Amino acid sequence: MAGRQSGRHRRPPEAQATYREVFAVGEFRALWLAQALSFVGDQLAQLALAVLVYSRTGSALLTALTYALTYLPPIVGGPVLSGLADLFPRRTVMIVCDVARAVLVALIAVAAPPFWALCAIVFLTVLLGAPFTAARAAILPDVLAGDRYVAGAAINNITHQATQMLGFVAGGAIVTLVGEYEALALDAATFGLSAVILAVGLRGRPAPKKRDDASLGLWRGTRDGARLVFGDPLLRSLVLFAWLCAFYVIPEGLAAPYAASFDDGPVTVGLLMSAMPTGMVLGAFLFSRFVRPTNRMRAMGWMAMLACAPLIVAGVHPPLWAIVALWALSGIGSAYQLAANAAFVAAVPAAGRAQAFGLAQSGILAGQGLGILAAGAVAQVLGPETAVALAGALGLSAAATLTLNWNQVRGEVIARMRGREPAPAPEPVPAADAEIAS
Repeated sequence: MAGRQSGRHRRPPEAQATYREVFAVGEFRALWLAQALSFVGDQLAQLALAVLVYSRTGSALLTALTYALTYLPPIVGGPVLSGLADLFPRRTVMIVCDVARAVLVALIAVAAPPFWALCAIVFLTVLLGAPFTAARAAILPDVLAGDRYVAGAAINNITHQATQMLGFVAGGAIVTLVGEYEALALDAATFGLSAVILAVGLRGRPAPKKRDDASLGLWRGTRDGARLVFGDPLLRSLVLFAWLCAFYVIPEGLAAPYAASFDDGPVTVGLLMSAMPTGMVLGAFLFSRFVRPTNRMRAMGWMAMLACAPLIVAGVHPPLWAIVALWALSGIGSAYQLAANAAFVAAVPAAGRAQAFGLAQSGILAGQGLGILAAGAVAQVLGPETAVALAGALGLSAAATLTLNWNQVRGEVIARMRGREPAPAPEPVPAADAEIAS
């Protein structure tokens, strides 16, 4: 009868984790607190270094060069050094990286090195972030299982974006109050405190891989990681979704010249720069709390297109309030990265997780840096509005292509999330759970 459904065909409701459940896990609290300290310290150090270099050299070029050093090391060394988190215990890797970074930043604060030495220390400090980030990303699925991982990733994303929104304002006040070197000393202290929190709050786990002469070849490990990710259609699709941010990050990089279209004031620049992170926080909260796990996978392609499509409107020169709203909407769409991250974790082997995450993260940073550089060149000739609109159009085309491919492979991820293999063909499937045809 139409009004009845056999119990054999019913599926249990999907388990959806809450933030309270996630924070109830002691190891996650340790990871989150260490990460929050790292984010705060990073914001403080970026401001302090910019002010310090400009006050000592009076050169905008050298100041920009110092800031660029925060992007270059992960691009160059990330895919290689990330493999350390597969060869050594991941907690140990994070603690050693934190202690080493604390010493390096403290050296700047105490010794006041010349500019060339300052650049070298900054390079090494940021380079050590690659194995730390890979180890943290790889250990999180061991700490949080199932949908708790997605909720935990959402909390981390919200924390990151919130520190971006508030960090520059608070960091500027701290640097003004205590001075550049003292602010760098505080940054060193955050690294040291993070190491203590991880040592006390995180359980030790053995290294995922056996260290032998062959596996210690990090370049070989990098090639193996690239072969793992790009040789698998599912992983390849997911990492390309992650790299799509190269298009929708461009408005942040062009916020200052874009503000010149209005009043060129610092308040307008800040408003534009905060629009997308605000949308990201809202999107991450809504997507993780109110969308079921399998529905996130189905919506991922549409959300990726939403991250790019609003930027196209910049080409018709809308007013400031509309630009802020559109960029915030783009930020909401970028919440698809939570689903991509969860699917990536489910699909990649645990032993190669850090290497795979390191490769994905390095590609993200490279795409963002090169994308902003190319957009800046376009903006110089055609204006920032046109550059943002072109980024949106190219990103939308790429997102649509990726969505078509994703619709062919997402069933495998959804089946894993439900804890079963895909149903045989004769098994009747309720209409509400039927896949959308590509």
